Amino acid sequence: MTKHVTTDKALTDRVARVLEMIRPALQQDGGDIKLLNVSTCGQVQLQFLGACIGCPSNSMTLTMGIERNLKQQIPEVTSVVCS
Repeated sequence: MTKHVTTDKALTDRVARVLEMIRPALQQDGGDIKLLNVSTCGQVQLQFLGACIGCPSNSMTLTMGIERNLKQQIPEVTSVVCS
């Protein structure tokens, strides 16, 4: 059974803009992130790329860096998950 995910274009655009501000810090260490989806309920789905894959600090980067920034700047963001 395929999981149906509904996206919100305006919310996705806002999330993408915030991620663009965060991205240079990740790229400086050889990593990156890819925005996969933003659901209408505010869940952001990301994918780590480059040096971020398998990095022991990626869970801290996700929660303390990315998720914290997104929630501060976009109140509609309810959670951030990485696949």
